[in-house]
Amino acid sequence: MMGAMPENAIRVERPTKTLRELALDKVRDAIIEGYFRPGDRLVERDLCAQLGVSRTVVREVLRHLESEGLVANQPNKGPIVAVLDLDEARQIYEIRGALEGMAARLCAERRDPEIVAALEASLQAIRDSYAAKDMQGVLAHTTAFYQTLFSKVNRHVAWGIVNLLTVRINHLRSMTIKTRNRDTEGPQQMARIIDAIRRGDGEAAAKAALDHVTAARAVAETVLAAQKAESAS
Repeated sequence: MMGAMPENAIRVERPTKTLRELALDKVRDAIIEGYFRPGDRLVERDLCAQLGVSRTVVREVLRHLESEGLVANQPNKGPIVAVLDLDEARQIYEIRGALEGMAARLCAERRDPEIVAALEASLQAIRDSYAAKDMQGVLAHTTAFYQTLFSKVNRHVAWGIVNLLTVRINHLRSMTIKTRNRDTEGPQQMARIIDAIRRGDGEAAAKAALDHVTAARAVAETVLAAQKAESAS
């Protein structure tokens, strides 16, 4: 006679992500990491074969990525990887500068050692990821750094606004973090934000945050201008 088994002993656990979500993550990462480059055609048949999913799933993925600004539909050409618009990029950096400067100032005014410790942990993880040439890690830990900046001062609405732009920000960031000296300059700029927060200097914290965004914007503008020139030639 079989022994008694708990009611849920053989329950099949549902996967944490659906097939559509997994395919979405794969294509989004492929665009952000540069496997698919701006202007590349995204052929449904090819994506079905590469991902091992149905055409229905691929179409849903492409529609979602279009809503995120990573994919564009062109007449007689179909879906392509969106070419980042320089003016749009500037506006994204303007929003980042304003909101991140505000959050940094508020963090400094809190004078909370836990905020400093959390930011330092994220910054060390960013440096470790750069050393390991793990660009996905750099992106993930950079997002965590800024999430801490906003969440520790209860600015969830502001973080929600930034988070809505996270995909486009990471698309820009994926280009800037690979440029010469960015692996040292970026963390150094972020360290200055933390130092000002540690000192409780709100003005310096806001300025350091804005300086970091301004430097990233300058790098992005150079990269995007080069891409535009290349596509025009």
